[in-house]
Parts: sequence; C-alpha cells; structure tokens
Amino acid sequence: MTTRKTRTNLVHGGTRRSQYGELSEAIFLTQGFAYPSAEDAEARFLSAGEDEFIYARYGNPTVRMFEERIALLEGTEDGFATASGMAAVNGALMSMLKAGDHLVSARALFGSCLYIVDEILPRFGVEVTLVDGADLDQWRDAVRPDTKAVFFESMSNPTLELVDIAGVAEIARGVGAAVIVDNVFSTPVYSDAVAQGADVVIYSATKHIDGQGRTLGGVILGTREHIRKVVEPYMKHTGGSMSPFTAWVLLKGLETIDLRVRAQTESAGHIAEALEGNTRLSRVIYPGLESHAQHDLALRQMGAGGTMLAFEISGGKEAAFRFMNALEIVLISNNLGDAKTIATHPATTTHQRLSQEMKDALGISDGLIRLSVGLEDAEDLIGDLEQALAAM
Repeated sequence: MTTRKTRTNLVHGGTRRSQYGELSEAIFLTQGFAYPSAEDAEARFLSAGEDEFIYARYGNPTVRMFEERIALLEGTEDGFATASGMAAVNGALMSMLKAGDHLVSARALFGSCLYIVDEILPRFGVEVTLVDGADLDQWRDAVRPDTKAVFFESMSNPTLELVDIAGVAEIARGVGAAVIVDNVFSTPVYSDAVAQGADVVIYSATKHIDGQGRTLGGVILGTREHIRKVVEPYMKHTGGSMSPFTAWVLLKGLETIDLRVRAQTESAGHIAEALEGNTRLSRVIYPGLESHAQHDLALRQMGAGGTMLAFEISGGKEAAFRFMNALEIVLISNNLGDAKTIATHPATTTHQRLSQEMKDALGISDGLIRLSVGLEDAEDLIGDLEQALAAM
C-alpha cells in the first residue's frame, strides 16, 4: 500500500473495529478485561501483546486508537495518552528525571509548566537552569556534561516567542541530553519537531486536538522504546492515564484538526494584518507578520504563523478590561485552540501567579491580550475587535 496522506490518516489511522463493524470508533468504557483462562491472565501480565489489554490505567482499545492516530500525525513511533496536558508535561519530565539530574529549560512557559520546573522538580533534587529560550548562546552556556534533558515550548505562551528547535537540539546532542518540546501553540498540523531534533513531543489535547472545548487530555510522543519503557511505567503507576470517553472525543477531533487549524491560521493572519498599525495598540505580535522578530524562523520551523496572536493595548489593565468587556463575538476565557475565538488577559489569569519581575522579563504587560482565533468569519472577528478598540 502506498503511504497515506495526513488527512487520510486523521480519519482512518489506528482504527480498531469490533465484530459489529461499527463505522465510528467504539468507546470501550471498561476498567478491566476478562481472560479466557488463568494461564492467559498470567501470560498477559508477563507480556501483553499489541492488541491485548490488562487494566484501563495501563491501556484501553479506544485510548490506543487515539495514541496511534496522533503518533501518525506527529511522525513518532508511539505515544502515551494522559488525563490532561499538564499530566503530559509532568509525566514527560518526572518519568525521565531523578535526584541529581540537571535540566535546562526556557523560562518563557505557561504558568503551570513553570511551576513544575521551578518548584516541583527542585523539590525532588533535580537541578534546573532557566534560560531565555530564543537565545542559543544561553543554551550553550547552560548545558553541561551531566545535563539530562532540555525543555521548552516551541512557541511560548502568551508572547509567541519561538525557540529554534533544530538549534537547541544540536546543542543538546553535544552533551547527550534529551530534547523535550511542548508543541501546543505550533499544533501537530504544523509540527516538524521530530525531524528538527525533538526526542519527546508533548501536547495538551485539550487545545487544538479537541478543538471544541469539550474535554481535558494530553499526549506524550516519542520512540516506542522511550514511551513504553520510560513513560508508560511512570504513568500507569501514578494514574495520569486518559479515559476511554476522552479518547473517543479526541479521535473525533483528529478527524477535522487539519481543516480547522488551517482555517484558523488563515483568519489569524487576516486579523493580525488588520490590527497592525492601529493607534490604540502599542504592538501586534504574530509570527506570520514580517514585523515579528522571528518571522523567518516561524516560516522555517512551522511553515505558517499559527492560530494565536497577541497585542498590547495602550493604557494598561484598565484599557485592556474595557476592550474585553466591549467584545460581542469574541469570548473571554483562558482556553485556546477552540472553534470559538477567545480573548485572555494573561497578567491577571493564566500567568497571574508570576512575580512582577518575571512578568516584566517575559513581556507580559497589563495591556497584553492573547487571542486564540476560532472558526468564525474573519471579517466578523475583525469588526468585533475594531469596535471594541473604538469603544475604549
């Protein structure tokens, strides 16, 4: 059979059909599995086959379909599905690191990710060095012969700063460190992270993979050996596994993710162009704009600008709140990657717990708005944003 294209894999990849021949994937809502005999139970616990299951915390047919399908999209050998995106981040890091290990991480991270690397890992004896992710010289200076791994968001939340995956991977390989990439903002549609040197790729499936605000989920992707021998033992014993129902919802999301994300990206580009130059904004941040400092890297690494943009409103928090409260189509929330366009004020929500010094260092001002572009008509969204800016 010829190699199937991405959209075909997103509809058919990993499908397991029961004897009933169901068209839509079945939800196996079961926590356990029965064995034909005691001998079969013993054999399965010794070594479960590719399509044999023991307990839902270890694996499940519906969950396995999702893992195989997202691995096909990402271009990895395997994946382990988790209960949330943060379970994936925690699992990817904690399964690999131990007391005495050294981790180098970009400091521009989602608040909960920063909490793990800055507070939880050091608690267990892992030494962490934080760097400016966009500065390759800082990565070179930070890695050491005993560095176990490097970790970063390929596009940071919320200021859309890119990290050069290939550049950091080359530095990490020089000391034998694993490259762990949180690729949520880049999305699996535009990801080429593995080809660029990533060893482990993490997604919050809550975002673009579901894409419709229905459920929490995450996934850790990598080689089969790493997923099954490093990640799976940690995840199955600590309980961060994905539920079968969640996996089924995410399978439905994968069927349309390519169509959705490309449409959202097209709209995001139109919106960014329309907002650039607006006198009420001190800056517009979108990797697809030539004015973005890393525009060339974005096109080289992703091939597109993505579904997210940010802009800074002159007048600080008061002006930002007036703008948000005047929106009529765009919703105020803290999620992203949704079919609905969402405005977020990071300084008071997703990144509220950061010190003012850290916010300043990351460029998270009181006037900064993060916009996750949905599937509405781009002209309607531009009209809503412009009337809200005028209403300030």
